[in-house]
Amino acid sequence: MNQADTVWILISSALVLLMTPGLALFYGGMVRRKNVLGTIMHSFIAMGVATVVWVLYGYSLAFGPDIGHVIGNLTWAGLAGVGLEPNPTYSATVPHQAFMLFQMMFAIITPALITGAFAERFKFKTYILFLVLWLTFVYAPIVHWVWGENGWLRNMGVLDFAGGLVVHISSGAAALAAALMVGKRKDYSTVPMPPHNLVLTILGTGLLWFGWFGFNGGSSLAANATAVNAIVVTHISSAFAAISWMIVEWIHRKKPTVLGAATGAVAGLASITPAAGFVGPTAAIIVGLVAGMICYVAVNFKTIFGYDDTLDVVGVHGVGSTWGMIATGLFAVEASLDAQFTGVIVTWIFAFVATLVIMKVLDLTLGLRVSEEGENIGLDLCEHGERGYTI
Repeated sequence: MNQADTVWILISSALVLLMTPGLALFYGGMVRRKNVLGTIMHSFIAMGVATVVWVLYGYSLAFGPDIGHVIGNLTWAGLAGVGLEPNPTYSATVPHQAFMLFQMMFAIITPALITGAFAERFKFKTYILFLVLWLTFVYAPIVHWVWGENGWLRNMGVLDFAGGLVVHISSGAAALAAALMVGKRKDYSTVPMPPHNLVLTILGTGLLWFGWFGFNGGSSLAANATAVNAIVVTHISSAFAAISWMIVEWIHRKKPTVLGAATGAVAGLASITPAAGFVGPTAAIIVGLVAGMICYVAVNFKTIFGYDDTLDVVGVHGVGSTWGMIATGLFAVEASLDAQFTGVIVTWIFAFVATLVIMKVLDLTLGLRVSEEGENIGLDLCEHGERGYTI
């Protein structure tokens, strides 16, 4: 066991946990003021629900002893056998519990990302059940395929350093399915719905950027040169993507916006995630520059295709990390472009279809949307009986 590695994984776990409150602020600032608490609550409660699922059985499904290369068994349910000794498969130099904790933080933020697609109109009680079902039937299998011992995508040679497939493409595909199933916000096409507090969004962006150093750097699972490189390329990609998005927006809309720069930065972070441990600074520059451009175009496609992805989860996380996975195949020394494409296609299809099924089941039982009256007064009062602002 290595003490430095253990300290780094614990610090990284804390950094990744901080990303979820950061996401809450990032999303909360972009909705209308009557929905700020409801939007923040989507991220906050994920820290509770995902933890319960992960401890009871989620970790075991994701990383437990393999069943048919597709899922783990329940040997580690309730964290039985997940102790303070290293696990040679996943955590050779840190306690098994430290690895479990680090991965728990990924399980928390991934479904929280999806909520940007159905912000301002989703029932809270339905969301709680959605969290449980999605983590169980979508997230855990994908984790096992990509990172689990003998997972079939891992065996194929798919490279995903910190969650391009597992976190961002899975949430992007799920967001598209959710947006289509839930439908557009009331008056979406006729009434302007600008962000109510971009100060919150910028604060959230800063926390996300900061926490992402643990997200990508911690995925080295050691305090080593790979962690250093992962953090360096993460920062480079985000910076170049923010500038790239800003320039494209400046040319297209004649003014650079704060929201655009912030969204570009997040696009750069999502795009470098699968590649962070495999590429150097030069590749990170290319990843960031391209991410800013293609994600800007992607978020504008929702108006063409007619779906209401409220906070652009599909265009930023889904499209951004798709580019990141392809870039990994192009720039990583040991990568197979065929394997990368296979991983991307399989994850998009599985996460999209499985989320459609989950949403359909929830629609037939609890219902997906709040009432029209509830949507008019806002989720804060309708779902939580509170106001975000009293002035």
